[in-house]
Amino acid sequence: MSSGANIFLVGAGGFIGSIARYLLGGWVLHHTLAGKFPWSTFVVNVLGCLLLGVLSGMIERLEWFTPQMRLLLLTGLLGGFTTFSAFGLETVFLLRRGEVLIAVAYALSSVAVCVTAVWVGLRLIELLPRS
Repeated sequence: MSSGANIFLVGAGGFIGSIARYLLGGWVLHHTLAGKFPWSTFVVNVLGCLLLGVLSGMIERLEWFTPQMRLLLLTGLLGGFTTFSAFGLETVFLLRRGEVLIAVAYALSSVAVCVTAVWVGLRLIELLPRS
């Protein structure tokens, strides 16, 4: 299959995943008590990780998942739904290979560095003059 077709599959899956994230996040937001905990993002991330685990397990056991189906479902659909699922899968793969220290370092540094990067990005924008 051509790279253009692969890009289309990822884009189509991402389109659907992004809409699903928006709809589910909105639903959770309107069905939880007002509070400080970001339930909608939490639910989307947990569900995305669960779905990625189920699909990855199916891919390992069933031979009918073509590379194109993987692109559509894993990279596209779940990538559009939440990239946190990819983080979870990579961490579990490291643990399954016995790379416990690397898995822990990856998990801790990913959270710490990514939260710091968001903070730095916000601070950089605060330095700009207001329009």
